[in-house]
Amino acid sequence: MKIAIIGYGKMGKEIEQAAIERGHVISQTFSSKHPFAPDSQLDADVAIEFSKPGLAVKHIEYCLSKGVPVVVGTTGWGDHLADIESQVKQHQGSLLHASNFSLGVHLFWDLSKKLAQLMNGRNDYNASITEIHHTEKLDQPSGTAITTAEIILEEQDDYTEWKLTEDDHLKEHILPVTSQRIPHVPGTHEIKYESAIDNLSLTHEAKNRKGFALGAVVSAEWLKDKKGTYTMSDIINFTRL
Repeated sequence: MKIAIIGYGKMGKEIEQAAIERGHVISQTFSSKHPFAPDSQLDADVAIEFSKPGLAVKHIEYCLSKGVPVVVGTTGWGDHLADIESQVKQHQGSLLHASNFSLGVHLFWDLSKKLAQLMNGRNDYNASITEIHHTEKLDQPSGTAITTAEIILEEQDDYTEWKLTEDDHLKEHILPVTSQRIPHVPGTHEIKYESAIDNLSLTHEAKNRKGFALGAVVSAEWLKDKKGTYTMSDIINFTRL
């Protein structure tokens, strides 16, 4: 399979290595030095997009207009999702997007859901989410943290909204999400339930980018011959990474 990588930074290079190891060819790479634009020619079976929030929507639109399936790992563009889904239908295109492509993170989300169900109604515990990433990650909070917060909101009656804050103790019914950017640290997400007598926490720490890169390549393999809009949850239970 021929893969075009849009966003050839550290993550893009990890994707390149994972794709080659699985027998694919990297036909093109696009970066700030060689940007992907409306007049760019795509010689690829699938494009994998890991760029910046401000560029992702245009990149997706370009891919759809050229009839190339696109896997998107960039986060921070969710406000445009409804319009993008409409364009997928218009072009009879293919899009798979995810806030995180790591199998470990999806297991973390499954555990988060179960834990939230168990903690529902236990008003002596206050929930909070903390995410830590390297300084090169621009969006705050991370897409993974937002998805985690949405899982808790769906499963617990005690919270009606989440809020990005530096204070992990907010007024009733608001789930606090704290975000830190520190040089040279692994991506970390933690859910904590705190009471007056103890703390209970669930943590996912990414040791490197390999899990994310592999998930993106497997997603591209899965998407290649399909039409429509998908997420990682559509394949996670059927594909062994």
